[in-house]
Amino acid sequence: MENALGLAGYQSTMIIIVFVVLGFGIAALFAALFLPTRWRLPYSMEFLFVGLLLVMVWYGDKQSAAIYEAYQAPLEEEGVLEVGYEPGEGEFDRSIRVLAFQWGFAFVDEEDAISRNAAVVQPGEKVLFSLFANDVIHGFNIPAAGITAEFEPGAERNVWIRAPQEPGKYLVQCLNYCGVGHSQMKAWLVVQGDEAEGETDGEGEA
Repeated sequence: MENALGLAGYQSTMIIIVFVVLGFGIAALFAALFLPTRWRLPYSMEFLFVGLLLVMVWYGDKQSAAIYEAYQAPLEEEGVLEVGYEPGEGEFDRSIRVLAFQWGFAFVDEEDAISRNAAVVQPGEKVLFSLFANDVIHGFNIPAAGITAEFEPGAERNVWIRAPQEPGKYLVQCLNYCGVGHSQMKAWLVVQGDEAEGETDGEGEA
């Protein structure tokens, strides 16, 4: 099964950098306190430290702005369908069943292939999502498509979107609080193309 979340991403990069900087800072503090001779950090290292902090702030702000812009760029023709909706033949380019659980998503395509946390589509496709839950109430939100739906256990809910034309990974998330792991209940809508294929080729299976 494909897991598009993995450990890559700007959040992980920022956390690693913070811990590295924190480690160097603690080491410098202990060196200043316990070395036999008086030791002080060179001015060049202080400037480097401040510069690194500024770069981290700029990078975090840049990535946050990109995510915000995805929220503010809804696509046309998306919609939430009535409960029990039966699509007509050829009405959608792709149908995907979505099983939501604490705390993740499983996507099942027309060939019954299961992908954990990654729904793979083609650019511009009209995609139908049939949503199910087996435990508590969950939400299904794709910010880039401007679509949000809430669904209860044991009830099917259908939503559809027009997939983005630009290849890449687009956030899918639960917006209904569903327990302690709610904040980690995320997935990706993977729009295939040269960029997306390069990103997913290196992902391991879950």
